[in-house]
Amino acid sequence: MATDNERAPLAADDESRPIRIAVTGAAGYIGSRVVSLLQSERPSWSVTAIDNFYRGSLRQIGDVAVEHVDIRNRDRLWEALEGADIVMHLAAISGVEDCESKPDLAYESNVTGTGHVVRFCRDRGAALIFPASMAVVGDPQEFPITADHPREPLNWYGRTKLASERLIDSLADDAFPAHLFLKSNLYGDHTIDGEVVTKGTVINFFVERALAAEPLSVYEPGTQSRNFVHVKDVARAYLHSADVLVDRLDDGETGVEAFTIASNEDPSVERLAEFVSDCAADVLGVDVPTEVVENPRGDETLVDAFPIETARTHDVLGWDPTHTVEDTIRRLIERNA
Repeated sequence: MATDNERAPLAADDESRPIRIAVTGAAGYIGSRVVSLLQSERPSWSVTAIDNFYRGSLRQIGDVAVEHVDIRNRDRLWEALEGADIVMHLAAISGVEDCESKPDLAYESNVTGTGHVVRFCRDRGAALIFPASMAVVGDPQEFPITADHPREPLNWYGRTKLASERLIDSLADDAFPAHLFLKSNLYGDHTIDGEVVTKGTVINFFVERALAAEPLSVYEPGTQSRNFVHVKDVARAYLHSADVLVDRLDDGETGVEAFTIASNEDPSVERLAEFVSDCAADVLGVDVPTEVVENPRGDETLVDAFPIETARTHDVLGWDPTHTVEDTIRRLIERNA
């Protein structure tokens, strides 16, 4: 592959020079959807999928085999990424509780591992797609939240993501183009080769509890609001990002552009539980009570509204969310009825 000053022009419709994209965390909740989407929507592109299978278990996604690569192993990682025009870096220790219980692993993966990816991009001039999290914002100081909102993370997960953000911002300048995303809370599922891929996010967890006719526990006060976005919409945003980065590479642009991935839905946790309960009664004919319990998360943001500005994401990437929380909850319950 050409170095920074020798890179050949790219074109998404140039069959003789297919774009090469590498996806880390490819076996995971979002990564597997992205790899599947790339195959169906960008069939001329060459896809490299890697994962260390810490959480994700998919070894094959369509025609793409997922290679076992740990991003903490710099030499093995660079070998796997070699030739990539774009690196979609989705690998991370992503749960707040997981990061708190394994702080060293979280740092090694989320900071050191990301550093290996970023240095590859700087050395090779490859574009980078990196998802941060609303966890970097901490307790919001102003609304609506934008990609430029001040960072004050409240937990170790958010701090590791913030460290990576700063590293990318520093190393991308004059070397490679990067898109950084603040994404809101995920929900929903998708299917890979007949296998349902899901994750224990709050909405998915409530649905699973309702299907088992078990009470829905809401952490007090229950009025705390969160913004939610469907996993399929997130994967689509990353695809749009890759398309735009092809143009940025072709134009020789460098530096970071930041975006939000969110919806206009920010219900309270209590309202979510009530809707799941109502839907279970309507579809399944079962009574699923909700209960407010003591909140074990002393550092949780407790705002009663969580609006996020996505105009820039729409204007630059041409992306808008297409799924809604209530439709998805009803579909999940009906599918399992």
